[in-house]
Amino acid sequence: MSSLQLAALALSIAAPTTGLDWPQWRGPNRDGVSQETGLLKTWPKDGPKLLWEFDKTGLGYSSFSVVGDTLYTMGAVNEQNGNEEFVLAIDTGTGKEKWRTKVGAYYKKEPWGGGPRSTPTVDGDQLYVEGANGDLACLDRSTGKAVWAKNLVKDFKGKCGAWGYAESVLIDGDHLLCTPGGPDGAMACLDKKTGEPVWRSTDFTDAAEYVSIIAADVGGVRQYITATQGGVYGIRAKDGKKLWGEKVAVNGVATIPTPIFYQDHVFYTSGYNAGCALLKLTPDGDGTKATKVYANKAITNHHGGVIRVGEYVHGYSDSGNKWVCLPFLKADKPDGPEPVSTWKFDKGSATYADGSLYCLSESIGKPGVVVKVTPSPDTWKEDGRFTLPKRDERRSPSGGVWAHPVVSHGKLFVRDQNFLFCYDIEGK
Repeated sequence: MSSLQLAALALSIAAPTTGLDWPQWRGPNRDGVSQETGLLKTWPKDGPKLLWEFDKTGLGYSSFSVVGDTLYTMGAVNEQNGNEEFVLAIDTGTGKEKWRTKVGAYYKKEPWGGGPRSTPTVDGDQLYVEGANGDLACLDRSTGKAVWAKNLVKDFKGKCGAWGYAESVLIDGDHLLCTPGGPDGAMACLDKKTGEPVWRSTDFTDAAEYVSIIAADVGGVRQYITATQGGVYGIRAKDGKKLWGEKVAVNGVATIPTPIFYQDHVFYTSGYNAGCALLKLTPDGDGTKATKVYANKAITNHHGGVIRVGEYVHGYSDSGNKWVCLPFLKADKPDGPEPVSTWKFDKGSATYADGSLYCLSESIGKPGVVVKVTPSPDTWKEDGRFTLPKRDERRSPSGGVWAHPVVSHGKLFVRDQNFLFCYDIEGK
């Protein structure tokens, strides 16, 4: 290779990578991690530049999918203002609305706040959404026009927990995976082109909770991992058979965070003093066996989610009221590892990009706060923070800033109900 070719290769390796899509809940791999680089290393005193603000996002806690120059999210208006849940498409360059499509009626839940809880999923030219009342739809993502629509309760005899449907549906090949819940099968595999059933998990019939399904392969067996009040489960992709289930790190009130799968292990945590657990998955004929490695209270995460970076898991823990860095696989004691470093900041959610967590406080009764922080096993280094310019007064008194932040295309997107804020975080 010539010196010119080597120089070009070095530049290509070192070049910043922005402009990456975030097509679904928790990003391309459903793990909360963006592969973007070249972002601002530290923020100015007042935070990064606010590019635009959109104030008609509606009620609800839906996060964002971003593909190309378009952001997709969900919102709602209450009974006095139209009584509907809708999907929105917004131009990320200008902050202007492209289209909005009604998908169902307003879901009312006081005092925590009504409206949709799930994030749209982009797959090619289609957009898949699930409303809090169980309204499931496939839309043309360029126009918002409905391709097909179902309802998880009416069409699939679904049964959900007390706070409405909240999962973000998974697209896997030609199939859509969702969780109607109930006696006909908690999990459903549908033809993504028509919405017609392919199978139901007839030996897994729990009520739906608020967990979004992830896909995993163990010993050549494709499976879908989820959790309910009953436990953490693996469901075989080809036919819906329950492969394994363990009652660890779940609770009887609300099981919410998305599982993490890494090196044939599943990490799960939930709130209400449930704690966390690690399961090892091993091939077992044409199935999979799950073995508990440990269960403890090192992380007790309510709904902000946790993120694996390398060999560590980061997230807020109700146990101790702090953010923690926890070894993922290392269990040098029978009851599992303890946090190796911690950081004091308000309870909230986060996303990860270019070496930093972007943490958003839930800020009940006050404006949200965003902090850029670099976590490590040794210490957490804060590189800037700012307060959102306004608090949506329409937010229910007990409701927080619960829509998870997103980093995509060199931008940071944050929401407080109707207000959607877009910040420029690309390094110059």
